[in-house]
Amino acid sequence: MPDTVAPKPAVTPVRWGILGVANIAIQQVIPALQRGSRSEVVAIASRDATKARAAAAKLGIARAYGSYQELLDDPDVEAVYNPLPNHLHVPWSIKAAEAGKHVLCEKPLSLTTAEARHLMAARDRAGVQIGEAFMVRTHPRWLAVRDLVRAGRIGELKLIVGHFSYNRHASDDVRSRVEWGGGVLMDIGCYPITLSRWLFGTEPVEVVGMIERDPDLEVDRLASALLRFPTGQASFTVAGQLVPWQRMQIFGTTGRIEVEIPFNTPADYRARIFIDDGSDLRSRNVETVEFKAVDQYVLQGERFAEAVRGSGSVPVPLEDAFGNMAVIEALFRSTDSRRWETPAR
Repeated sequence: MPDTVAPKPAVTPVRWGILGVANIAIQQVIPALQRGSRSEVVAIASRDATKARAAAAKLGIARAYGSYQELLDDPDVEAVYNPLPNHLHVPWSIKAAEAGKHVLCEKPLSLTTAEARHLMAARDRAGVQIGEAFMVRTHPRWLAVRDLVRAGRIGELKLIVGHFSYNRHASDDVRSRVEWGGGVLMDIGCYPITLSRWLFGTEPVEVVGMIERDPDLEVDRLASALLRFPTGQASFTVAGQLVPWQRMQIFGTTGRIEVEIPFNTPADYRARIFIDDGSDLRSRNVETVEFKAVDQYVLQGERFAEAVRGSGSVPVPLEDAFGNMAVIEALFRSTDSRRWETPAR
């Protein structure tokens, strides 16, 4: 089992309500919140009351509601996890903020930068914490990679290259609905984008993209992108109907870091990175760094709960989420214009 369960702290755990019974909530996030030391899941809602009650019974949640609004009206709920389909992220996150709830919202946070701005305004009016659920940004392996880059272990960071693919073709999948924000750029392209922006520590000045769409479903199923940063570049490919595979490579002037299973690392897996000084093309001098197994969803919940209690900050705040959406939006524009595009600021 991953070593992520800590003793209950003196501080009162944050009381969570869950909007919907999405697979990621049932299989990953709710169990992770329950294993954490700073959270308590007290309610779950679905538009289908039967589904809500079944999920509550399975996961040991005290209250089940047959509508999202009922959950938001529950005064015992302090924070809301929003894993609804992409087009419902901002509308229900705004409703939650207006109800005085803190919100951890699944990625991609919004469908447009305009939507992200509306959510930022709602957060500021309500005075609550709202963050985007990029669990990768809390994994010790990625924090170590960022520290190595900042310390100059690979010289000056110049290039980041990523790939993320899975193979699924299903018309009943929410990721297959264009009008709901489906497609691979929204679904998984957001991962190499957020990590590249995070590692460079700034926003890309311009981007260019190329997309192939499914002829039947019309969503993007294969996307390639190039991001130009002030001091380097990032490129990535993502696909939804391709052999499953994922890697990230970080290149500097004097070294390289390869990240194995960089995005959805299994909770029971000892994550590894490989540090290469380039002295042997056969990789005989590569240093392997292994990390203890952790559940990054547990860590995500812990960090967000700390922010709610005032002892930390939201790992991926809305300003950061806006930057990611600006890149995605510009890549879609670039696909249509066949030109470099500048992300919104």
